[in-house]
Amino acid sequence: MFVFMCAGCGAELTTPLSQVSLPVHTRQQYGNGTQLPVLMESGTFAVDPDPWGGPWRTWDEIDPGEAEARGIYAPVHALSDSTTGASVIAPGDIRGTRLIPEKRGDACCGLDGADGPNMACEACDLPVATRIDDCSLWQAVRLSSDAVHRVPVGSAHTTPLSWAELAAKGEKAPPFGPIATWGGRLGSNHYWSWSPQWEAAAGHALAHLLVASQGQPVKVPGGLASDVFQRTLDALLPPGPPKRRAVLAGPGQPCPDAGVDILLVPVHPQTGQAWAPAGRTAAASAYLVPLPLEVWLWLVSPQPYLPVPASGRIPQDVLRDDPLPLLPHYLFRADRGTLQHTLVRLPAVRRPWLRTILDTLTEGTSADLF
Repeated sequence: MFVFMCAGCGAELTTPLSQVSLPVHTRQQYGNGTQLPVLMESGTFAVDPDPWGGPWRTWDEIDPGEAEARGIYAPVHALSDSTTGASVIAPGDIRGTRLIPEKRGDACCGLDGADGPNMACEACDLPVATRIDDCSLWQAVRLSSDAVHRVPVGSAHTTPLSWAELAAKGEKAPPFGPIATWGGRLGSNHYWSWSPQWEAAAGHALAHLLVASQGQPVKVPGGLASDVFQRTLDALLPPGPPKRRAVLAGPGQPCPDAGVDILLVPVHPQTGQAWAPAGRTAAASAYLVPLPLEVWLWLVSPQPYLPVPASGRIPQDVLRDDPLPLLPHYLFRADRGTLQHTLVRLPAVRRPWLRTILDTLTEGTSADLF
């Protein structure tokens, strides 16, 4: 466990926190006017290796060598020049700070962090963090790496859960649910949608699937995995019979056979490491495509929506299961921004065929897919 302290005066700025991996949907911008929940689970923090917010430089102002040194291998619209290595926490875990009103940014419903740190230490007024809670953004506080330092408290080194424990106790993330929106004369509204978290997870995984395809058609497992990945893969890759095959693999799953080229595997939520087959198995050389554990758990063991017997009246604020929850009225669409953000950070994007796909995404000619 760690507590973050102000680098200027030493004041404590957070509750005790344990480190976890950075969620793949951290930078997702979802919809228009939607109310996304808190990004990080309370009591945790994650380190973001990339900068956030201004100042910005356009791609024309950046030397290709500098971009590659920052882990970016294809053109992007602009790059942030702010400080890297921010620690991302839940807003409820911050302490001893105040908002800086003039650093509101370009937000319409809250704070977007576009103007840099917008929270100062109450004790010494040093800008220490950036709060983000605008519509269509995941709510979080980003502690600036050059303005805070973390101090271990209690047991700083905890043993990560084993894969067997995660498979048995890990929580699943449902692929769809209600989305809250701002607006309307009667206040907040809701609509039924595919999960933003799933759409971001699919965008991240699709970048790896494209690399793993080697420019050839890919076949993913049937069912929900096919709904999530197959339509986009078929549209972006050359037509023809599948030449590479992907399967779900991980703790508690059967060992993949020798004909498998790609494994869809979970990522450890504490360490950020992808699961890998042990020893010299038939699939040891397969490309590992990472998925958040909570998404992977649902894919390997979907939870059916079954009616549960109950007595008494349903409270007014509880979502009813009569009728059963409806499916979204549109086909699944991966998050384009997450796909692009991931793809430009994979060295394989320098290959001509993959650059062509990236250009297609950038030009927006595949709007029906995203």
